[in-house]
Amino acid sequence: MLGMASLDETDIDILRLLSHDARRTITDIAEEVDMSGPAVTDRIDRLQDAGIINRFTVEIDRTQLGAGVQIFVQLDPGNSFDQLRSRLDGSDAVEHVMVTADGELWFNARADVHNVHSWLSALLEPAENAEYSVTLIDEIEWQPSLDGTDFALTCAECGNTVDSEGESEWLDDRMYHFCCSTCQNEFKAQLNQLKDGV
Repeated sequence: MLGMASLDETDIDILRLLSHDARRTITDIAEEVDMSGPAVTDRIDRLQDAGIINRFTVEIDRTQLGAGVQIFVQLDPGNSFDQLRSRLDGSDAVEHVMVTADGELWFNARADVHNVHSWLSALLEPAENAEYSVTLIDEIEWQPSLDGTDFALTCAECGNTVDSEGESEWLDDRMYHFCCSTCQNEFKAQLNQLKDGV
């Protein structure tokens, strides 16, 4: 069991540095936040264990690879949401998928400038009633920002914010966060019932 501590300013600084360059060395980060390398490593490990850092990735400039033009598509999937979401997730050309609060799928992708319509038709083929609009993107730049973000974990049982009084626990190879021991015990009891088939 891992006690849940709230994030401090150093955690935020480490996240900010990693969000701008995930390959930044521990030594470089340690110098920036005025800590030792092992202390920074411990912080990063804790952020991963808490589920705040999910993965380290790379941003590829696909224009350098001749990967086509950048398009942004606003898609109303009609009654084919699950099917279309699965197709978008499985397409190598689709870079980001967003789900709006009213059930639309927005995504950006790379497509051959001469075949955008036929490519989209093939991608969306099973959903004949889906409506979409396409915008050609001239330039796109990702600027990760942590400003104005309140880092708060959500209780797996009740949905409340987990603060420094909360608890975290590994259950079935996954880290869960709880606002209190009552929620933690209730969640574990329900999980055990599911395992027992009740």
